[in-house]
Amino acid sequence: MSSSPADRPQPVPSDTSPLVGFFGVFRYSRRALELVWDTSRALTIGLALCTLVAGVLPAVAAWVGQLIVDAVVAAMQSQRETGDAALWPVLRYVLFEALVIALIALAQRGLSAQQSLLRALLGQKVNVMILEKAGTLSLAQFEDSELYDKLTRARREASARPLALVNKTFTLAQNAISLLSFGVLLVQFSPWAILILVIGAMPVFVSEAKFSGDAFRLFRWRSPQTRMQMYLETVLAREDSIKEVKLFGLGSLFLERYRAIFDALYAEDRRLTIRRDTWGFLLGLLGTLAFYGAYAWVVIETVGGNLTLGEMTMYLMVFKQGQAALSASLTAISGMYEDNLYLSNLYEYLEQPVETDSGTLTEGAIPGDGIRFEHVGFTYPGTDTPVLHAISLHLQPGESLALVGENGSGKTTLIKLLTRLYSPTTGRLLLDGSDLREWDIQALRRRIGVIFQDFVRYQLQVGENLGVGDVDAFEDEARWQAAARSGLADDFISRMTSGYRTQLGRWFKHGQELSGGQWQKIALSRAYMREGADILVLDEPTAAMDAAAEAKVYARFREHSHDKMTILISHRFSTVRAADQILVIDRGRIVEHGDHATLLTRNGLYAHLFRLQAKGYQ
Repeated sequence: MSSSPADRPQPVPSDTSPLVGFFGVFRYSRRALELVWDTSRALTIGLALCTLVAGVLPAVAAWVGQLIVDAVVAAMQSQRETGDAALWPVLRYVLFEALVIALIALAQRGLSAQQSLLRALLGQKVNVMILEKAGTLSLAQFEDSELYDKLTRARREASARPLALVNKTFTLAQNAISLLSFGVLLVQFSPWAILILVIGAMPVFVSEAKFSGDAFRLFRWRSPQTRMQMYLETVLAREDSIKEVKLFGLGSLFLERYRAIFDALYAEDRRLTIRRDTWGFLLGLLGTLAFYGAYAWVVIETVGGNLTLGEMTMYLMVFKQGQAALSASLTAISGMYEDNLYLSNLYEYLEQPVETDSGTLTEGAIPGDGIRFEHVGFTYPGTDTPVLHAISLHLQPGESLALVGENGSGKTTLIKLLTRLYSPTTGRLLLDGSDLREWDIQALRRRIGVIFQDFVRYQLQVGENLGVGDVDAFEDEARWQAAARSGLADDFISRMTSGYRTQLGRWFKHGQELSGGQWQKIALSRAYMREGADILVLDEPTAAMDAAAEAKVYARFREHSHDKMTILISHRFSTVRAADQILVIDRGRIVEHGDHATLLTRNGLYAHLFRLQAKGYQ
């Protein structure tokens, strides 16, 4: 399951130099800081204060260490010369150092606690941002595989990256403060000592930055494979697919494909990890050599009498801590570079252009005119073949329209246009004399009650499964009951243990599964929740019901739809024949249009399909 290089997304060419490209990616750092600040100002200020304390105090501890050693040497000298050692100066410095160390520990604990709290808050905030953005995307964008890859990458990594970036930013600030403090001490020994620290840490920094970029590019090109892994996990572990998996013996096949994808991804990870750690170790040796060269220099100066024992102790500590701080600083910069790369996934997704709903109408120019399709054509984005050609029709209030045709003829696409899930590629679609694009999208959809063939089976309580049909009445039990009666679901709901409070589905404890016909009645009742809807759309609403249930559903449907515009998609001509208008669609074109009697008289495609189905009942 490995991809060829041609299948992998290639990096975007850049006219800038590598150095400019490296630092240019840090443009997301400011946005990450703003995001953390907006999440919790108190915790952000707390992080800054703890960072300042944790950055300054290590140098203070090193300086106090020198004072302790020199005071001990002075006390020993006094003991030899006078027989009386002055212990209080030594103990005073020891107590002072203990206080400094305690404050460092407190600052570190404060950093840890605040980072933990911010991690939870920020993870939630970013996930909400991702989901809010998802709510603004069009159906066409959801069906775009490239955009779906962006969404997958954003959800997998970006929710944790902003805090990681901010933590590294504060770590960098902390180490920068420490280095400045150490530099004040080291420059008294020799300015060259600072240069040794920089030279020793730089190779590891260059290595980490290089391999961080490699890791990110690896992460980007393999998003489709990762998504396929997630899909296979879902198929192999979901109750709505496990029946076919078992009956068709798909478990071994899909599991083998899952393993093959993992093996390919793991091989890439393994190669990168080995290269990264090997070069990190070899280049890290240079830093070790630089440190021990400085170590030897300090020892030689002390033996030569140019430094006291206290100064030697301080400089050795400063060299060691300075090297660690500089190495940590450069590693933080490298990590910030990597986090910025991953944050580009988040902001690339969040900044995805969306269609703006500029419509404001809540009432059409010709109230009561109904629905008009005027030479409507539609081509799915990314394809060249139209799925609808020059569709024209007029449906007035109180009339019913049935759509007939083979699977894939364009019937459901026509409904998606009516509900503004898509906009026509050509022609116009009008409601009450006004183009649908001029309507306020929410006002339009409040007028439509719809049940799609692939309706959602929500893992919620029965009443909530109905309530999703009208969010304004989501918890209105009286409306649930009225809708259930209209959709003929009240009978089996009343027999459930907890009635409308019964948990549906198997995802949660005590969940109860329904038959296909019962789920279809739930979905039909959901459409009836919209009491103000004057457009009812039923896409194969009784496909899973028996004949008796179907007859009851349509009898009830006719009672509720006498003053509404109704559109029905069905392969059962026993229900289609009662519609005022019947539209026969073939390959996206209207081939016949009329009522049942008229179309039978024409003896065309409709008559052929009707007699073919009727023959099966003889």
